[in-house]
Amino acid sequence: MNLHLVALKTTKYSDTRTILSAYSREYGRVSFTLPAGSGRAAARIRALTMPLGVIECVGEWRPGREIMPMRQPVQSIALTTLHSDPVKQMLSMFIAELLAAVLRESDPDPALYDYIVAGIRILDEADARRTANFHICFLFNLGRHLGIEPDVSTYSLGSVFDIADGRWRMSAPVAGSYLPPDEADVVYRLSRMTFANMHCFRFNRCERNAILDVIMDYYSTHYVSLRRLHSLDILRTML
Repeated sequence: MNLHLVALKTTKYSDTRTILSAYSREYGRVSFTLPAGSGRAAARIRALTMPLGVIECVGEWRPGREIMPMRQPVQSIALTTLHSDPVKQMLSMFIAELLAAVLRESDPDPALYDYIVAGIRILDEADARRTANFHICFLFNLGRHLGIEPDVSTYSLGSVFDIADGRWRMSAPVAGSYLPPDEADVVYRLSRMTFANMHCFRFNRCERNAILDVIMDYYSTHYVSLRRLHSLDILRTML
């Protein structure tokens, strides 16, 4: 059957084969064997399966089968800048690495798949101002699809943000990390950020990295594997 995929990462399996990990609309997290080497077919596959590449292919999925062959892969969305612009390329690597960590054992979720693909389209078309805040907007709104969105109904002026529970409180929690009122207000402001208005939020590099630290700290309370993202330090230097 036809499968719709977002490429997350490739891992060398042998001198002639690599393993692609991807997120599919039909089955959630899936893996494929791909040809490796220097031939034309292998080069074409590498181009299609760069981080956040959007692919359509024929797959032979069977319950209990961990890895399947990929047949007739084609690019389903023409991406013009995502893998040529250095900043967007780094963002793609970071987001793909994060998704690979949080979607390890995921079931199919068409709404999540559609959100990821919509984000890829927007990043590919974004100018520099929109690109600068893209990862903040993408990650904050991704939480809604993962079931870890902060409960904005609990916000009130002067409250602190309980990182473990994702709630605003009028007093600091007895145990666990929290953000003081000024930083908690910033988190509430971010809840209003969308792909349509993300360029209106003005942050310098220091502020943007501080916000990213908070978001990653919040995600890491739910996904311990996110504490070891290799692309995060490089991303900090570019935005």
